[in-house]
Amino acid sequence: MSSSGPDRKESTAVIWARYSQLAFILPAAVVVGLLLGKLLDHWFHTHWLFLAGIIIGAIAGFVDIIRTVTRDKS
Repeated sequence: MSSSGPDRKESTAVIWARYSQLAFILPAAVVVGLLLGKLLDHWFHTHWLFLAGIIIGAIAGFVDIIRTVTRDKS
């Protein structure tokens, strides 16, 4: 019997670990966006790209959270 089928039971620890990652996805994505934006600000001598980085990071974080939650529902 294969363990990758739809009837597969996951342990409580695996499920808990998967959902605990949700607490780190959004802040990590925002920090990465901030750092990339600051780097681009430094390279292009601007003062607003860090805001774009924060917004793009937040959007990427929410997309990843939505993907994780909807993947687990099916």
